[in-house]
Amino acid sequence: MTDAEIVVVGGGAMGSATARELAARGHDVVLLERFDPGHTNGASHGASRNFNVAYAEPTYVGMLVEALPAWRRLEQETGESLLDLVGIVNHGARPDVPEVVEALTSVGIAAELLPVREAGRRWPGIRFDRQVLFTPGAGRLNADLAVAALQRSAAENGASVRHGARALGIDVRSDREARIRVEDVASGSTETITARRVVVTLGAWTQKLLGGIVPLPRLVVTQEQPAHFRVLDPVADWPGFNHAPAQGDPGYDYWYSGVYGMFAPGQGVKAGWHGVGPVADPDARTFQPEERQLEALRRYAREWLPGVDADELAAISCTYTTSPDSHFVLDRVGPVVVGAGFSGHGFKFTPVVGRLLADLADGTGPAPTLFGLNRRR
Repeated sequence: MTDAEIVVVGGGAMGSATARELAARGHDVVLLERFDPGHTNGASHGASRNFNVAYAEPTYVGMLVEALPAWRRLEQETGESLLDLVGIVNHGARPDVPEVVEALTSVGIAAELLPVREAGRRWPGIRFDRQVLFTPGAGRLNADLAVAALQRSAAENGASVRHGARALGIDVRSDREARIRVEDVASGSTETITARRVVVTLGAWTQKLLGGIVPLPRLVVTQEQPAHFRVLDPVADWPGFNHAPAQGDPGYDYWYSGVYGMFAPGQGVKAGWHGVGPVADPDARTFQPEERQLEALRRYAREWLPGVDADELAAISCTYTTSPDSHFVLDRVGPVVVGAGFSGHGFKFTPVVGRLLADLADGTGPAPTLFGLNRRR
């Protein structure tokens, strides 16, 4: 049996950010990750994530204000270029646009309403719909590089980063002690680590490890299947985009949800439905696209993305873990801190979530009530 002050279980974006933050504060931290670096089994891999700032909810707006300089500090520390502010356009039937504009401008985040024709002139690769909100301070994050940079920073600050280490179970002994049973994936041998705190950031595996230990809300795991489409003009300018359908309009009948997308350098334009993939067991995924959804996505690209070849695409796969209200779950029960339910929109907030989970782990402060386990749901 070994001892550690704080164990973080799950080395995706959120767990890596938490380990980095705790180590930087001088804590003894062990980060356990079941898979090898750069794996594609969860939700933190790939070359691109939208850094979308189009929020009206005050908690998220406050986190956005913190997130941008936090990403820049990580870039400066590690020498990696992670965030490219190419801007994002939100268009279509989104009724909360006035509230979003007010919330963003009140904290100094630029938000510009554009006529559809003007947006089409600026970005001819996209066919725009109804109303267009352009946020130039938004952009694109490189997920793979970000996770690697967070883990490298965590290790340089003194954290022990262990890949191939799978948490099999947690035994809560008291409010200040938990025992984590850990398997070495390569050898099959096991050990027990005793810790004062254990932070669980396991994404799709959260319920499997914490069921019966923490009163989690219902977390639905889906296998999402966006795709990269080949661009027709390799030098065209592409912002990120989010496109909202109009309910009841038959022109959107084939849509599964709103659509998000962005240009991914070297891969094409990524586009996908949001949170509507088939429910999946993360240990029994097919990684194969659901053909009806993929065909509908092709149709979307054909109708709304004139700058791509809708028939030349590469399907990709990731997981969403979605809470009932699509808000995050950040809270502590006894010695167990949980970070879960990021619902397909958490990556942009990664360094802020790491700070909030570290606060919960070392007692610095609570997370926002919006993310509490006891919120109405």
